[in-house]
Order: sequence, then C-alpha cells, then structure tokens
Amino acid sequence: MTDWLDWPFFEPRHRELAKRIEQWSHDTIDDAHAADPDEACRALVGELGKAGFLQLCVAQDGKAPDVRSLAIARATLARVHGLADFAFAMQGLGSGAISLFGSAAQKGAWLPKVGGGEAIAAYALTEPETGSDAANIAMRAARDSDGWVLTGEKSYISNGTIADVLTVFARTGSAEDGARGISAFIVRGDDPGLTVAERIEVIAPHPLARLKFDGVRGELLGSEGDGFKVAMQTLNLFRVTVGAAALGFARRALDEALRFATSRKLGDGTLADNAVTQDRLAQMATSIDASALLIARAAWQQDQGVADNRLAAAMAKLHATDEAQKVIDAAVQMHGGLGVTVGAKVEELYREIRALRIYEGASEVQRMIIGRDVVKGYSR
Repeated sequence: MTDWLDWPFFEPRHRELAKRIEQWSHDTIDDAHAADPDEACRALVGELGKAGFLQLCVAQDGKAPDVRSLAIARATLARVHGLADFAFAMQGLGSGAISLFGSAAQKGAWLPKVGGGEAIAAYALTEPETGSDAANIAMRAARDSDGWVLTGEKSYISNGTIADVLTVFARTGSAEDGARGISAFIVRGDDPGLTVAERIEVIAPHPLARLKFDGVRGELLGSEGDGFKVAMQTLNLFRVTVGAAALGFARRALDEALRFATSRKLGDGTLADNAVTQDRLAQMATSIDASALLIARAAWQQDQGVADNRLAAAMAKLHATDEAQKVIDAAVQMHGGLGVTVGAKVEELYREIRALRIYEGASEVQRMIIGRDVVKGYSR
C-alpha cells in the first residue's frame, strides 16, 4: 500500500502539513472515549485553533479553503481520533457559507474567531421532516423593521449543543417556490430565542441536537432566495473531505488489523501467516488505495477550479465511506470477540464510520449524482 501523499496530486506543503498534524495529534490528543463529548469538543476546537490548523477551514485572502489541505487534515485526525476530526470538520462546514458568500463585514466578524478556535460553528440545514430533500425545508424567516426573524426547528445539527455561530437556512418565499424560496442566515448561538429542544444521542457520541427557533434574529447571508445555492455549494466544498475522514478511519482499522494479526498466535505461526487472513488484508489495502486515489483526484480538481466537480466528489465520497465500512467490519471480524468489546479501537471505528455514509449527502444521493452524470455523458 502506497502513501497517497507521494502521488503528484499533492505538493511539498501538503506533505509538510500532514507531518505537523500527525505529530500534533500524537502529542495532544487523548485517544480515549470522551465522557462528555461537548466539553471534549470545545477543548479540541481550542487546541486546534491554538495550533493554527483551523485556519485551513476558513477563507484566507479572499480564497476558499484548499480542499487538499482539508482532506489531509481530516484523514490524519480521523486516523487518530474521531471526535478530533469532527471538531475540525464542523468548524469548516459551519463557517463555509460565510467563507464563500459572506460580506467583508461578516467574514471579518466571524472567520478570525472560527479559525482561531474562539467560536464554535454549526451548519443548520436538516429539519425533522426534511433530510436529503433540502429544497422543501419549512423553517420560516420573515422581515420586520429590524431585519429578519426565524421561526421553526432544525434537527441532527452537529455542534447544536455548543455552537456560538450557526449558518441557518430558512424559507423566505412560498412553499411553491421550492429551492428558489430559501435564504441563508447567520445566527448567534446565544440568541434568547434559540434553544436546544433535544440532545440527540447517536452511536458515536457527538454534540448533536434538535434546535428550536422562536423569533430568532438572523443576518442575511448572500442574497435573498439564494439559500439553496449557498447550502449546496458549501456542501460541495466539503464533500470530498468526508471521504477523507473515512479514509483515515479505514487506515486505522488496517493498522489495528495488522497489529492484531501479526501478534496473534495461530498454530506454529501467527494469524497473519494464514492465507485467509492475507486475502482479507489484501482486499482492505486495495480498497483503501482506491479510495485515496478518488479523494486525491477530486480534491486536486477542486483546487484547480474545475467548474463542475460534482461527479468526482460524489465518487470519492461514495467509495471511501462505503468501502471504509467494509474495511472496518473486516477488522472487527478479524479480532473476533475482542472486536465487539467496548473500548476496543475497532469497535469505536465501527460506530464512528456509520454516520459518514449518511451526512453531507447519503450514499444513495451520491449514486443518483453519478448515475445522472453517466447517462448525460453517454447522451452526448
């Protein structure tokens, strides 16, 4: 299995970044289950900010974040600790719309704080009745003499329990307007009308919540009616990095499998000497390299300014997340009873990977994107 950073998609600065993040991760992160994920996430955001890594998540000198750098950071962090990857990624996704569409004043107000780890960001698109069907969100935003007021609910919001600033999407037009009737807003986490209606517990503990908006003040982000475009372009910017996180989880699973297989006694040798084990390890390694190639290509294309990178991003996200699930499952199976024991790293990885096949575009959505593009390309 090759080191993906040796491929020509990356530059010396990317290789240096990977070394710095890996060293920082091993020096700083406590690779243990967090008793309080909210406090752990706050602490990780602060540490990532102090180290300067969160600057990768926000626009610099008017330029969007470098996707290859984001992918390297997520793959490296995820290999060490799932919540560290989550803390890093949500700073980018939560502030991504501000980086891409914010005014100079909005960028100046929030991006330095997010990039410095002084403000925790969240991205609030999903609602109790709308997941992948984002064009049909129901939350309302109405004008009054002082600006905009938001009313409604959002659900499954990462960092929802601890956010200082949220990018929120609400309907400013009629339901019949569909995607054209949605606008994006910046909301302060301490607005008195914003409350945590429910803390949502999931298989891999994260600060996840259902939020209630009752007369919450919002600052328009971009132009009225452009909210769906803002939402999709923000997701497109970070979609490849979801695959990169899956790659990090899969690499750690292979590490754990190799460590176990080469030390576990089996007859006169070890588990690693067994042909069935070698076959399984071969499949895991090949799958990981294939995912890495797709991620590297898609990230490179985005950084080169390819006008429509949806196909490459969809392939990268789909393959990396689905295959990481298989790699991790194989590692659990190889460990036997130890693999399903709470506290084992492969058991933790098994819980961490599952959500990546759902959020920021479920696998089924990625297949639709790929299928449509394949048909369109053939029609030409």
